[in-house]
Amino acid sequence: MSKDKTLEDLFYDTLQDIYYAERKILKALPKMARAAQSPELKAGFEKHLEETEGQVERLEQIFELMGKRAKGKTCDAIEGILAEGEEIIEEFKGTHALDAGLISSAQAVEHYEMARYGSLKTWAQTLGLKEAAGLLDQTLQQETNTDKTLTKLANSSVNQKAAA
Repeated sequence: MSKDKTLEDLFYDTLQDIYYAERKILKALPKMARAAQSPELKAGFEKHLEETEGQVERLEQIFELMGKRAKGKTCDAIEGILAEGEEIIEEFKGTHALDAGLISSAQAVEHYEMARYGSLKTWAQTLGLKEAAGLLDQTLQQETNTDKTLTKLANSSVNQKAAA
């Protein structure tokens, strides 16, 4: 354990983690969109794919603001969450429960991202990185809105169809 690690080191480390995660999510979203049966869910995944591309760009801006190269660091958490999503696609393909499972998987991703972006935003503010904090807040708002949209979709139709 190194005693000279700082909040800035933790910020940079976590930035690499979420950068890796977002790039993995970019690869997973088209698969999820293809698997979705509900047109609204399919459209939601496609919209979030576009948003995620913007989120990756914002992260790259933050690396640039820090004078660092944008690079990811393997994120075991997102690997596990996405693997569970793949399992749901395989195990529930062709069933009414598939979309409910996809929403659950997508929300697990959103909640992970919300936790990461919330911490990063707070740390950026603490470190006086105002521009980075603003960029992180934009992404945090998008992730929060996506989570709310997924909940609304689950409650309005998907869960009822899955239960039938």
